[in-house]
Amino acid sequence: MKQAEILKALGGESPDLANLVNLDRRSFIKLSGALGGGFAIAALAPASLSEENVADLVSGAKLNAFVRVSSDGKITIYSSVPEMGQGVSTALPMVIAEELGARWEDVEVLSAPLNEDDYGRQSAGGSTSIPRTWDQMRRMGASAREMFISAGSLVMELPREELTARDSKVIHQAGRFMTFGQLASLAAKQEVPDPESIQFKAREDYTIIGTSVSGVDNLVITTGAALFGIDTRLPSMVYAAYQKCPAIGGTFVSANLAEIKRMPGILDAFPVKGNGDVRQLLDGVAIVGDSTYAVFKAKDQLKIKWDETDASKDSWTEMVSRAKKLVGTRGPESIIEKGDVDREFANPENRVRESFYEYPFVSHFCMEPMNCTAHYKKRAADEKESLELWLPHQMASRTIPTLETMFGVEGSNVTIHPVRMGGSFGRRIYTEYACEAVAISKHVGKPVKLTWTREDDVRHDFYRVGGFQSVKGAVDKRGKLVAFENHFIGMHYNGRPVSGSRFSDTEFPLLNVDNAHASKTMFDIGTPCGPWRAPGANTTAFVVQSFLDELAHAAGRDYLDFLLETMGEPRWFDIDNVRSLNTGRAADVIKLAAEKSGWGRSLPPGRGLGLAFHFSHAGHIAEVAEVEVDQQKNLKVRKVVVAVDVGPIVNMSGAVSQVQGGVIDGLSTMAAQKITMESGRIEQSNLHDYQILRIPQAPIVEAHFIQSEYRPTGLGEPALPPLAPAVANAIFAATGDRVRKMPLTEEGYTLV
Repeated sequence: MKQAEILKALGGESPDLANLVNLDRRSFIKLSGALGGGFAIAALAPASLSEENVADLVSGAKLNAFVRVSSDGKITIYSSVPEMGQGVSTALPMVIAEELGARWEDVEVLSAPLNEDDYGRQSAGGSTSIPRTWDQMRRMGASAREMFISAGSLVMELPREELTARDSKVIHQAGRFMTFGQLASLAAKQEVPDPESIQFKAREDYTIIGTSVSGVDNLVITTGAALFGIDTRLPSMVYAAYQKCPAIGGTFVSANLAEIKRMPGILDAFPVKGNGDVRQLLDGVAIVGDSTYAVFKAKDQLKIKWDETDASKDSWTEMVSRAKKLVGTRGPESIIEKGDVDREFANPENRVRESFYEYPFVSHFCMEPMNCTAHYKKRAADEKESLELWLPHQMASRTIPTLETMFGVEGSNVTIHPVRMGGSFGRRIYTEYACEAVAISKHVGKPVKLTWTREDDVRHDFYRVGGFQSVKGAVDKRGKLVAFENHFIGMHYNGRPVSGSRFSDTEFPLLNVDNAHASKTMFDIGTPCGPWRAPGANTTAFVVQSFLDELAHAAGRDYLDFLLETMGEPRWFDIDNVRSLNTGRAADVIKLAAEKSGWGRSLPPGRGLGLAFHFSHAGHIAEVAEVEVDQQKNLKVRKVVVAVDVGPIVNMSGAVSQVQGGVIDGLSTMAAQKITMESGRIEQSNLHDYQILRIPQAPIVEAHFIQSEYRPTGLGEPALPPLAPAVANAIFAATGDRVRKMPLTEEGYTLV
């Protein structure tokens, strides 16, 4: 039978197995055995991977091809998690291939289409992709392995317990074997094993997990063949730019639209009425033309009158002034009260220190600016509306309800093609650039590619929130930390704390000391903020680890010993939560970083070592920075040694890259990056006033991993937070100057 005939018999329409849904087990086996000797094992990927959900992964109740093996031995694995540079399109298929018993050389990885009914949650963020899908990927590979072994047992007429799967073969202990390709057709007809019966490979038997594997798309990226969102091309496509009010929330009044329409290459220019939600669609002016160059040139000539009555009036200068008036005070809202900090602060035998730390708003500054290609369609016959988008987004499916509400298109008629992102770091979780593209496409009746300029990207970001912390601590006559207090001064947006502006009662060292107090004061702002790599941790680590170093020096103690003592005995703070601090794991990475960096060694004048630890996104990471500072405050970060415990590493190459990227990103941000606003207007716009780390300024980054027996957790974010305090503490060791403000340019330092 031909494929089309088989599909027709089964009620299907497409010859692509990846698009088949709702097949029962009998139909699945019938289909996969009939289509030319191929094999496909599939699984519903639930949004929440509890043990109960995982038990359904290979039940056959609902199938969608994640793994295919063709009769020529080619193994295709679909990667369903968005790729934005974090390496999941390589790491997750590695887990499947490991349990399957495949040779990595036989594997081809393809990106899965957006279909959460079949693939489950298709999103990335919070360093959760690996921990969220770890069991799912292992079960998918192991189930396929067992089906191949069953097929091999039948063909070779050998007991299955004498067979193993490795190197893309089913091998008998005496040496006989058959390849996966030879067995593919028969394997597809085997019973899908009970999930409870599946045994995963022991770590000592791994041949793929833990090795260094190049990214599956490295070649196309380095040769320029990779397609990012900004590379989208469609027939009859036009190009667009969009101008919003410089003060966030301003509304359109008038513009020189007639003049703009006469410019070369311009097809149209018109106002767009927004809904007032900065995450969706703000008022603006759209310019449509025959090239991105043409619409950018026209955008430069726009003269728009805005009504700024309800726009943001934020002023960074005013925020700093307000915060400094709160030094030494307590906030109106208590976070934790434990023991008696006032008693310890009043004890004349204790040494007490008090400091004020400041950190600014910063931009995501993704290499690829925001963009979206959208096609709003209405059929002439019945005026049925539909949408098709090519969207670089961390959580593409979450845009559908917004588009449905705003544009009246039923969710079932919205098609989104996820495309690779040129960086995100938390930026691409909002929908406003998609909404803008759809609004423009609806107006012009054609597919539209909207591209933001770099200035748009900087001035209309969802920023890493700025803030302040007033901290106070006491050490007793033995040099032990006996009291710790933090007044957290953060930001509200529409009455709710913005992402990254939360301070928890579990922040280190509040639970590690007998006397602790934390409170908060929140400023209301109009500036939009959002998650930025390691939200909250990226600033709190700077404050806490720098101030603890201050207290150690006040006690006359080495910070390594002081930090380990403060960490206390090995224990989980929440035994049932792998994402809580484990002081034993913390101590292990602190000791490893100290050992590998040569902590305590003599250095020449002007050089220093700084140590810091932070627990973030379930990762325990310690870093030691070595710096050199001259008399003019020129700073060279020579080397950063990083010790990591995130459980077993899947792809060592990817893990090293994430550590290096976290350190470089952290240093770049710490050195010179700062977003300020006055009268609601962002004052920075591009590389000339928002500096990015250059290659000669980058330090050597040395990564060391403790491959503990705990479940694996993510690594996209936790390597960043310890960098700033490690460098700050190293500057103090080299110069005696205490850094309490970011960026370093605010303290007179220049990174060289």
